[in-house]
Amino acid sequence: MPNSESPEIDAVRLSPALYAPFGDVIVAAPRGEEGRLVNQGTARRWDYLTPITNLRGAHASLNVSLFRCSARAGDSLPVLFLEKHPCSSQLFLPMNATRYLVIVALGGDAPDLSTLAAFIAHGTEGVSYRPGVWHHPMIALESAIDFSCLVWEDGSEDDCSLVTYPPNAGGAARIRIPSPTA
Repeated sequence: MPNSESPEIDAVRLSPALYAPFGDVIVAAPRGEEGRLVNQGTARRWDYLTPITNLRGAHASLNVSLFRCSARAGDSLPVLFLEKHPCSSQLFLPMNATRYLVIVALGGDAPDLSTLAAFIAHGTEGVSYRPGVWHHPMIALESAIDFSCLVWEDGSEDDCSLVTYPPNAGGAARIRIPSPTA
């Protein structure tokens, strides 16, 4: 049962226009273009789909990592914490996804919860977060998902900032997740 103090937010279908304040949606043919024919005609290539921004200079390294996310059950999710990477964009590319949940917010030292938004992404869509965009870790729906992730890091506290919300108050919000057939 949702707490009356926590707003409820409907997760909506991911689209480049709705997601633009937070980052980019990564897909083949993002503007309907054919892409460049490569590999002796066996593949199409789309370049420069999103920047991987590094605001710290030479002492940070591009970290290519893999996240294996367990599937979450249920038709809603309380937002109990949000994180941001103040000095780097972060890119997630699903490797075996059907659907996953993306939760984001704008803000400075703390998330501006009036901008909190939730999106349902499908397996052919990756997402990037701009530097400083607050977000929830990836939420796999229906089945476990592996994501490759690219982020500039140097091992310092500036790699990631975290804000938590008390579960007894219902978290920052409750995200309503539509069924796969909705």
